[in-house]
Amino acid sequence: MTTMFEPWTLTTEQREIVKLCRDFAEKEIRPRGRQVDEADVITPVDIFQKAAKVGITDYMIPEDFGGGGFTDVFTQCLVQEELCWGDPGIGNLVCSNGFFSDPLLALGTEEQKEKWLRPLTGTSPVMTALATTEPGSGSDAASIITYAIKVDGGYKINGQKAWISNAGAADQYVVFAKTDRNERSKGVTAFLVKKDAPGLTWGEPMKKMGQRAIVCRELFFDNVFVPDEDRLGDEGQGFYGLMKTFDISRTVLGAAAVGSARAAYEFALDYARTRTQFGKPIIEHQAVAFRLADMANRIESARLLVLHAARSIDAGYDSTGVAAMAKLTASEMAMFVTHAAIQTLGGWGYSREFPVEQWMRDVKLEEIEEGTSDIMRLVISRNL
Repeated sequence: MTTMFEPWTLTTEQREIVKLCRDFAEKEIRPRGRQVDEADVITPVDIFQKAAKVGITDYMIPEDFGGGGFTDVFTQCLVQEELCWGDPGIGNLVCSNGFFSDPLLALGTEEQKEKWLRPLTGTSPVMTALATTEPGSGSDAASIITYAIKVDGGYKINGQKAWISNAGAADQYVVFAKTDRNERSKGVTAFLVKKDAPGLTWGEPMKKMGQRAIVCRELFFDNVFVPDEDRLGDEGQGFYGLMKTFDISRTVLGAAAVGSARAAYEFALDYARTRTQFGKPIIEHQAVAFRLADMANRIESARLLVLHAARSIDAGYDSTGVAAMAKLTASEMAMFVTHAAIQTLGGWGYSREFPVEQWMRDVKLEEIEEGTSDIMRLVISRNL
């Protein structure tokens, strides 16, 4: 599918990384999508390592700390679209360290950035995780009950997290906990925690509908000590840091949805050109042709909104509303397109012989993570 952003509108560096990611998605990610989905709860660490060797896992980290230096959200969206065209779950896994680095870049000191970002770079990076969600706290992030008590030289964290991507596989965590349990958002503080911290444990992998490349587990904190130097930002600043990074992550996830939808659309289009019914290719039947037209139209519309949101963030504007619009529009578009792809393939679309049923299961997550569609509408309405 063509895009409004043809190569001549991009810098040489942007064209190069987009081509790199497109080639990697085609040769390394797409061929493994079904295998990883069937494996269910096994993180494809080998693909993550291959991506690291060609510079994809740390491209979003500043050069000062050993990364690729593509810190602008616009480039991150271009990359995410290509990788998730290969496979939504694997594409998001490959770039998952960006979710850890965003709050660190927003709240961290230079010393913290050097200590915690440097291990994410190079050809053998560690994996990371962001720990916010709890069994009783999802969309209402300010209602978390995991708490951190001030002790001599630092804090002790107690509580439980749920649905934490890469938990167990990750070596480094950004953990959000209440330092003032009488407050909501103003009582939330962020902490940097290593996997081997005494008292930190995790549960069994959680069985999921899709995006199985990213394994989720519960985390348990039993008097986990965190030194003062590993508190991220000031006390009570954690929620601010989380919300600040949501604009970026929601926009990038919108790009992931666009890439996933593009894959389903292209697969359905090729099928419609070759599948014959009633004496002619089904693309020549108006019902199928119009469905494909709607798919193409919605993909292009969502892509433009996602890239508009990215440009808005990069320009320094207050982008909370438009970022929510981008995620809402792109995620719901992706559900429509993957559903339409299955309809186009008919019975074969329902079969696991073809990838479109998996892609529909995968993209459903984009309507839920980083704020459900209901929450996106709430955010948009508050920014009108």
